[in-house]
Amino acid sequence: MTRRLFGTDGVRGTANSHPMTAEMALRLGAAAGAFFRTDGRNGHRVVIGKDTRLSGYMLENALTAGLTSTGMNVLLLGPVPTPAVGFLTRSMRADLGIMISASHNPAADNGIKFFGPEGFKLSDEAEARIEALAEGAPQLAPPAQIGRAKRIDDGLGRYVEYAKTTFPRQGRLAGLKVVVDCANGAAYKAAPQVLWELGADVVAVGVAPDGHNINRDCGSTHTRTAAEAVVAHGADLGISLDGDADRVMILDETGSVADGDQIMALLADRWAASGKLRGGALVATVMSNLGLERFLQARGLRLERTAVGDRYVVERMREGGFNLGGEQSGHIVMTDHATTGDGLIAALQFLAAMAETGRPASDLVRQFETVPQMLKNVRYRAGHDPLAETGVRDAIAAAETRLNGQGRLLIRKSGTEPLIRVMAECEDEGVLRLVVDQVVEAVTAVA
Repeated sequence: MTRRLFGTDGVRGTANSHPMTAEMALRLGAAAGAFFRTDGRNGHRVVIGKDTRLSGYMLENALTAGLTSTGMNVLLLGPVPTPAVGFLTRSMRADLGIMISASHNPAADNGIKFFGPEGFKLSDEAEARIEALAEGAPQLAPPAQIGRAKRIDDGLGRYVEYAKTTFPRQGRLAGLKVVVDCANGAAYKAAPQVLWELGADVVAVGVAPDGHNINRDCGSTHTRTAAEAVVAHGADLGISLDGDADRVMILDETGSVADGDQIMALLADRWAASGKLRGGALVATVMSNLGLERFLQARGLRLERTAVGDRYVVERMREGGFNLGGEQSGHIVMTDHATTGDGLIAALQFLAAMAETGRPASDLVRQFETVPQMLKNVRYRAGHDPLAETGVRDAIAAAETRLNGQGRLLIRKSGTEPLIRVMAECEDEGVLRLVVDQVVEAVTAVA
């Protein structure tokens, strides 16, 4: 079945524009209710979380109306990180979890992500079936079977307590000063609280959401804010989360940034040494740096690559029985602890490495030398496919010939925005710039 609404991470778009309208949220809620409530009973539950965007109120109410109209009982969590929704869906024995968030996107955007009863994101097939149901007439419950809605006041506290259990038992962060940038997003309460309760001296930034400032000049896509705070406060570590806290960037005491590849390299090495790494492999996407692959190979480990999107990483992890994976962008998935990327828990694993080794963050953030990599994005008009144009195909073929085994080229459409992403890796930075610019020029000409 084809999917037109769903991308690589749920349904996403500009709020109050298709498909991020109250009407579509209502239809998706009713469709999801029909998909999961197949026995006509009234005991089915769905938990809904959201980030701090103003449009979250509108979409939360519309989803609730759609779900209850089909007989589903709705448990409203309020602003919580995306991984909290995965955790609480399973913990509360719900049939479905929904997160209202556009992750690292600007405040004007929003999105709807679905989780199954085990806390994992739904498969492509399940999303396609929900989309098909949303296109038809809603399957409304009779009046006596309309669902109920209830606000869960301690959902955030349950997640906070769980997150602390992933840090070594009896371990404390006393003596460590930690900057945490919550991107004015979903973790603005949870992340500082977890770190403080574990004993850290916490400097919290990006913790004043107003509905419009999520990810604005802060968070994992704008690490300068956290870097400046680390240096200004003489902190030992910086943690930079995105708007829904499912991704993280780590900063050392000098403000230098470690992306997801470096964090995964550290964890894979430590877990392999302690016998915790299952399957002798790390799962990452085609975007991860070639340097990471070489780092793993030198330690007798494998890099299993997937399509871009943490959902595909998780699917491969579950298929192969692996317990560590993620993306260069900072999604770190540890299925021993969480069902999706969890920026806070990943940061706790980094802090555990600092505490156990006694080494400063600057000794841990750079695990391998990266192969020069360049990524450029080209925005294209809706309904158009630049990659189908002859000139673009010719430019890509020429770029691959120019690389001639020196590196690799990856061209793909974003799953969340109308962007063509042009990425290449090559030891020769001159060749790298040349091939990327040639492809970008060709795409721009027809975009």
